[in-house]
Amino acid sequence: MEKKTNKIVVERDTFEKDGRTYFSYFIKGQIRGKDVRVAVVPPDKGGYAVLDIVFGNEMKANLLIKPFEIKEEATGKIFKGNTYTVQTKDENGEVYECNVKPYRNSDKTLLNMLMKN
Repeated sequence: MEKKTNKIVVERDTFEKDGRTYFSYFIKGQIRGKDVRVAVVPPDKGGYAVLDIVFGNEMKANLLIKPFEIKEEATGKIFKGNTYTVQTKDENGEVYECNVKPYRNSDKTLLNMLMKN
């Protein structure tokens, strides 16, 4: 996480499985002096092809955070949360985006902590 510009950056790295090379996507940061790595994934398996297009030849992309509120009509209860989108721009200014989500509940908790730093 690059706190100076107040931007959160999603990075990717390669790993090998069953003789094939894949990418993992993550956000690095520091919470209370401890280095953390928050795993993010697309909302469905087909999203990995979209992430490949969004990242292109780059290994980093910006994370956009969009807050939302949903009011349950029956009870009036309000649910709040965030949606996350990875975004890049090519040399012509064309914008490429893909939704992502924290991989595990612990990743969601860590991401919330990073956003408060």
